Amino acid sequence: MNNIIDTLEKEGIRTDLPKLEIGDHVKIYFKIIEGNKERLQAYEGTVIAKKNGSIRETVTVRRISYGIGVEKTFPVNSPKIGSIEVIGHGQNRRAKLYYLRNRTGKAAKLKKI
Repeated sequence: MNNIIDTLEKEGIRTDLPKLEIGDHVKIYFKIIEGNKERLQAYEGTVIAKKNGSIRETVTVRRISYGIGVEKTFPVNSPKIGSIEVIGHGQNRRAKLYYLRNRTGKAAKLKKI
């Protein structure tokens, strides 16, 4: 039974996306359907968390929009994800960067590698 599940999960994993790490500054393009039209919308921010693995992997991306922190969780292997660009890598020593929620301005930025 486990072999069947493993093979189904391996078929659904996308290999065209870059490897994401905590602290990366990314731009994620995801598909938006409006009526009968489909378009790509970009969401740019810092990866503050990665959860699960294999086909159920999700990343949480945080950005500041008009002075307010906004977080969005994306399933990495979803067909609604158009593409992912890694813009830069940030230096960090934590597995989850939830402490950035309490910081504003320059304090909320990570050092570039």
